[in-house]
Amino acid sequence: MKLRITHETQYDYLPAVETAQHMAYFKPLQSTGQQLLNHQLVVTPSAGSMNETMDVYGNTRHYFSLQTPHRLLQVTSTSEVSTQASSLPESTVAWEGVRDHLRYQAGEPFEAASEFVFASPMVPRQNEFADYARPSFTPGRSLQASALDLMHRMFADFTYESQSTEVNTPALLALTQRKGVCQDFAHILIACLRSMGLAARYVSGYLLTVSAPGTVKLTGSDASHAWASVYLPDLPPTQRWLDLDPTNDRAGWPSPGEDYVTLAVGRDFSDVSPLRGVIHGGASHTLKVGVTVEPVVEAERPFSSQSQTSGQMRLQSFFKS
Repeated sequence: MKLRITHETQYDYLPAVETAQHMAYFKPLQSTGQQLLNHQLVVTPSAGSMNETMDVYGNTRHYFSLQTPHRLLQVTSTSEVSTQASSLPESTVAWEGVRDHLRYQAGEPFEAASEFVFASPMVPRQNEFADYARPSFTPGRSLQASALDLMHRMFADFTYESQSTEVNTPALLALTQRKGVCQDFAHILIACLRSMGLAARYVSGYLLTVSAPGTVKLTGSDASHAWASVYLPDLPPTQRWLDLDPTNDRAGWPSPGEDYVTLAVGRDFSDVSPLRGVIHGGASHTLKVGVTVEPVVEAERPFSSQSQTSGQMRLQSFFKS
C-alpha cells in the first residue's frame, strides 16, 4: 500500500517570538516492511539553519532555528510511504524466560533491549500496572500469547475519549479512569509489560482512516497515532519487536498492518514528540494541528523528495493523539 501523509502544524503567537530553536520528528522510518519514498519539510518563516541527524534509536530528527521575530509559525511535513503487510510471527518462549534473560547478570552478553525494561519519564514502574497485567501472564505462558491477551483486555476495558486527558496526564491516572487516547493506552501497555520485567517501547506514527459511508473524508481529519511494541528474543533479529495497538486491538510485525505508518520509536512519547523547542517571547499561543493520511493514486505525479525549509517551531510543544 502506498500512503501520503500531510502533517500540518500552525502556531499563532502573542506577542511575537523573537528567536527560536526547535527539534522535530516528522520523517517516517525506513525499515523492514516500510519504504520511505519521499519526504518534504516546509517551515515558514524561513529558518536560519536546518540540520538532519539520527538519534540513538535510529529515528530521523530535524533541528532548525529562527533568528527573526515572527507571530506565525507554520510547519508542514509531507511524506509518501510504501507499506507491506506480513503474517504474525510465531514466538513460543515463555514470558518468565524473557524476563530472566533481560535481567542483568555479570559476565553475560549485553542485551540492548534491556534498556526498555526500565522506567522512563512518562512510563513509571508502579504496582498498579503489574496488578492489571498479571492475569494475562500465567505461569509458563508464552510472552507473545500473554502480550496479545493483555492488549485484548485493554481494548475491552478502556474507552477511547478525546479530550479526556492531556499530553502530560500520568499513565497511572489514565489506568485508574479506564479512558484516554492512543498515547495513554500505549503508555499503559508499556508500563504493564515493563512491570512484569519485559522490554517494551513506544511507537509513534499514523493510521489510515476511512470516512463513514455516505460522507466525505475531511482534509486534516485524521490524527497522529501511537502504539507499543514488545521484545521477543527467540525470533530472528529483524522480527523481535512485535507491535501492539491496544486502541484498535491489532497486532503484527513489522507493524499492526499495512495501513499503519511508523514514524519513530523510543522509551515513551517524550523521546519522539513531533515538535519541541525553546523560544524567546511568545507568552501565549494558539495551536492548530491537522493530519491527512490518504492512499496514493498511481497516476499521480510524485512530489519531489528534496527536503525544503522556509521557516521554523516552539517551546516543549507536545501533540496528543
